[in-house]
Amino acid sequence: MPSWLERYAKLGVYGLLVGTDLCLFALFTNPVPDPSFSWFTLPATYRLPYVQPRIEHWPVTYTLGIWTWVFCLPAVFLEGYLRWGSVGRFDPKVWLTALPVTFMFGVTTYCRVFWPKLYPPSWNAPSYTFVCWAYCSSYLPGWSNVAYLVALVGAGATYLASRDSPVAKYALATFGTLALPLGIPALFEAYRHHVQ
Repeated sequence: MPSWLERYAKLGVYGLLVGTDLCLFALFTNPVPDPSFSWFTLPATYRLPYVQPRIEHWPVTYTLGIWTWVFCLPAVFLEGYLRWGSVGRFDPKVWLTALPVTFMFGVTTYCRVFWPKLYPPSWNAPSYTFVCWAYCSSYLPGWSNVAYLVALVGAGATYLASRDSPVAKYALATFGTLALPLGIPALFEAYRHHVQ
């Protein structure tokens, strides 16, 4: 793994902790940090006498925290690859393609079916891929359908990679690009296939 990508993998895991702290800080300033989850609140006696301004629906630190998660999540898969990529049955492809694809299917389904949507839609809606952002910022079902198609491309790329197909690197690069930033591990896997 290139040294810059390895640094991102290491720092990104810590970035998730920073993002969590930023989100939790909003609990101590705003009565309801995320209107989608009104139960996510603290009693007034535990809150600071200061209310953060909002960016669209969310307090500033909550917004920063969630976007930090978005851009640091791919590091979890890369760090998993570095630590356990060749241990037992955990083939590198599991960490670099199968798990990100599974995550994308899960999040796309959650956002489409279960997520309590806020109105009006927000350009600031955090999303793990650019195509998911198009859905979460508009609620147009067509964008969710495109997200499922991208995830299917990822599933196909994972299958091709598991068969060591000569076209696997192209499929992985396609998925990785369409699924950015979540697709960063798949782009690395495409690179690995290219240099083998």
